[in-house]
Amino acid sequence: MNTRIPIRFLFARCHAALWLCAVALFAPCAALCAAQSDPPSAPAVLDSVVAVVNKRAILASDIDDEIRLSVLDPNLVGQGTLTRQGALEQLISRALIEQQIREQDMQAIAPSQDEVNARLEQIRKQLPACVRQNCATDAGWKAFLAAHGLTPERVESYLRYRLEILSFIEQRFRQGIQISPQQVESYYHDILLPQYAPGETVPPLDQVAPRIQEILLEKQVNVLFDAWLTNLRSQGDVEVLDPSLESAAPLNSGPAANPVASSGAAPGASR
Repeated sequence: MNTRIPIRFLFARCHAALWLCAVALFAPCAALCAAQSDPPSAPAVLDSVVAVVNKRAILASDIDDEIRLSVLDPNLVGQGTLTRQGALEQLISRALIEQQIREQDMQAIAPSQDEVNARLEQIRKQLPACVRQNCATDAGWKAFLAAHGLTPERVESYLRYRLEILSFIEQRFRQGIQISPQQVESYYHDILLPQYAPGETVPPLDQVAPRIQEILLEKQVNVLFDAWLTNLRSQGDVEVLDPSLESAAPLNSGPAANPVASSGAAPGASR
């Protein structure tokens, strides 16, 4: 039997084999070229520097963090949500103060763990926003933190930092300031009580009187502090890099701009 294969079939098979090899060889190249022809995607911006205070950078994420933590600041009760401009002013002020603290003995004003724990307990039991969410219980506190994107560790770090700043300011400006019992009682009735809705549990005056006295002291300290901080800023190198934040309010324009108006655990807002 004749088993010879016609020449035309051999050429056809060779042609098909060569074509398949060419496809296998050039397909990866074609895919690579196609990928290179696509426009490159824009790099993801994870964070950005929005201001520089004496060579210390303030990041956009710092502003976000400050806004989240503002729920713990009783001075903002009734003031609305803290704006990004207001948050930046607070961060600038704190950066300036912190630089002054570092020039002194920081250990002398660092709060103890007991002080931090006491202030945290005050927040959970007395801050109106916390009272409404039953933060005195572990479940209520956990829910409150989750609702505001906070963690127990971040809150403790925040309180420790605020107490350190408050201690520094009080050492410099608090000497000689006296608060009368009449001023404490007036604050309790005129400012604290209206912050609680009808039916909510209101702490008695004797329980919150020490904290109210502290708030009133801080208010008077702020008069002296604002002048000092304004002068400190004028002598420092403060540069706002984000144009959208350049319209921030003046440094001493109210509680949102004052980083030490309260340590964050007052029973009510100072006005």
